[in-house]
Amino acid sequence: MSPTGNIVTPDGIVRGEVLLDGDRIVGVQADATVEGDTYIVPGFVDIHCHGGDGASYTVGDAEQAIVAAEFHLRHGTTSTLASLVSSPKDLMVKAVEAFTPLVADGILAGIHFEGPYLASSRCGAQNPAYLRDPDLAELAELIDAGEGSVKMMTIAPEREGAAEAIAYLVSRGVVASIGHTDASYEVAKAGVAAGATASTHVFNGMRPIGHRDPGPVVAVMDSPEVVCEFIVDPVHLHMGTVSFAVNAIGADRIAAVTDAMSATGMPEGEYELGGLKVRVAEGAARLVEGGSIAGSTITMADAFRNAVHGAGVSVEDAVRMTATTPARLLGLSDVGSLTHGLRADLVELDGDLNLRRVMRAGVWVHEA
Repeated sequence: MSPTGNIVTPDGIVRGEVLLDGDRIVGVQADATVEGDTYIVPGFVDIHCHGGDGASYTVGDAEQAIVAAEFHLRHGTTSTLASLVSSPKDLMVKAVEAFTPLVADGILAGIHFEGPYLASSRCGAQNPAYLRDPDLAELAELIDAGEGSVKMMTIAPEREGAAEAIAYLVSRGVVASIGHTDASYEVAKAGVAAGATASTHVFNGMRPIGHRDPGPVVAVMDSPEVVCEFIVDPVHLHMGTVSFAVNAIGADRIAAVTDAMSATGMPEGEYELGGLKVRVAEGAARLVEGGSIAGSTITMADAFRNAVHGAGVSVEDAVRMTATTPARLLGLSDVGSLTHGLRADLVELDGDLNLRRVMRAGVWVHEA
């Protein structure tokens, strides 16, 4: 049976049904007689996720990756990048070798390296022992091993050799993202000029804005070619900050992300992220030593609802932030909107934007 309700399309909200043919969307048919307050939105695309359901991508284990991906799929994320944290090269290579078959099978949409070329002063919950300057030979080995599965890398533009690394990533079809940085406005802008087209969890892990020292936040938000990630949970950002960002740069330049870690969907207690101990209490994940925020415990369905109910973002803009914009950033032309010919990935929400059902490739994979 075709999904019916308030369908959020690129042209606006249409009351009717999504027409399907196998695993494809063939159209949207308006029908004013459709009853109920259901919303039908595209499957979420999360470009920054470290795990969930007790499993972590950061250890480079395929079995754990499958558990985490399936958990987030049940919560509406039909395309996800496996995000790793700063680690030794051997673990990075191991992760690429373990995850590349999962990308080929469609379980993952790709791999995101959040590090290790990050600023020590803004490393947050990254292990400082593994931070280092960019190494083009190391990058080449990782990208070659991935055979197209490495999609994104976060890099601090002030590290020695960062501009060359950014240019190399771009030349190999990998999105370079500015993040975990203490760079000046000028150095961050140089990173954009080198080819960076994204910025990792803007505001978090960055030098804060000063009116005489605007820093990386203003640099990336003031660069039209850059898509800015925002972690849409009240631990990382005040919802007023999210509202400001949407009003300032528009949803077409914003990718809502979870930055979820293994504790997502699990009881509060102690966990691990990149070899560091994390304590989760009252919905917040923080390092046991130092207290830095260590990822989130939200799903993309939570991020969508937070954007609308917390930040006052329109449902249409929330769709852009959680699906259309991140899919475009990664070049995922088969997903991200409810459009003719695209894969039938969609999420059904009730009138309060709580998740009801999830469809991937024309098959209902979860019902709440």
